[in-house]
Amino acid sequence: MKETTFSFIDLFAGIGGMRLAFERLGGHCVFSSEWDKHCQKTYAANFGEVPAGDITKIASRDIPRHDILLAGFPCQSFSIIGNGKGFADTRGTMFFEIERVLNDKRPSAFLLENVKQLVSHDKGRTFRVIVSRLNKLGYYAHWKILNALDFGLPQKRERILIVGFRENLQFSFPKQKKEKPSLRAFLEDHKKVDQKYFASKNIVQKRLEKAKEKAKPTPSIWHENKGGDIGIHEHSCALRSNASHNYLLVDGIRRLTPRESLLLQGFPMNFKIVVSDAQIKKQTGNAVPINMIHDVGREMLKALNREPLSPIIGPKPESQQTILAMGET
Repeated sequence: MKETTFSFIDLFAGIGGMRLAFERLGGHCVFSSEWDKHCQKTYAANFGEVPAGDITKIASRDIPRHDILLAGFPCQSFSIIGNGKGFADTRGTMFFEIERVLNDKRPSAFLLENVKQLVSHDKGRTFRVIVSRLNKLGYYAHWKILNALDFGLPQKRERILIVGFRENLQFSFPKQKKEKPSLRAFLEDHKKVDQKYFASKNIVQKRLEKAKEKAKPTPSIWHENKGGDIGIHEHSCALRSNASHNYLLVDGIRRLTPRESLLLQGFPMNFKIVVSDAQIKKQTGNAVPINMIHDVGREMLKALNREPLSPIIGPKPESQQTILAMGET
């Protein structure tokens, strides 16, 4: 399969981060699905098409054949913020929609993205169920926790990436970049930022008091955790869709603008903003780091253009030992 000729589908598409990454690799999106009306609006403004709605109401026969399935499936039910209910939460069952489409359409490969807590949820049982079911469909699954900070984005955002192939292909996850990204390149000048993004004098003073003993590089992003402690970093902590209003403050004085939030996820400067600030905050908090997805996708395409490994050495794919070994690639 050549890099310029492959097709893909974009499930749980959000605002199209995965699509952007794979289009940059030469792919052609033949179907997208996203139920949130505000995300649909942003997606349509930037890609010229409104995604199909609720995937549970879309028959497999209505989804075109494709080479690669992409899905950043709902993560709230597996995250710390979402109380970690997993499959007990209806959002957690969205994985089974991915399983359905894989079973019915049989693409050559898939890429799934979720929060890193998916691996440890329910003492690892949830993740083992997911990988086991992928194996039973005939796919060889590889997984690894990657950090956006290692792929050119000044945001500490750790995510689990699960890559699968119908054949036993030689695949390795991309290596982290040696140079750390410069936060300054992703931020707007304070003087050009609307005053509505600046925190109140009271909030700024409280942050200063809590952080009075800490070094304060410029630029930096100040992060207040659940315990009220202030972390000051030359990168952003993970953007969160449901975080408090002043969760992250640039230089301790103002919130991120919608454009800055998009840039921290790897969206281009010309990405159109057509919804409210509140919706962009939610959308970027749920988005994928595009640079990281791009680099994983590039390695997937390399693998798809190689001959399958033969003979298969070691235990059967569905065994726990293989699941753990593949996770280390």
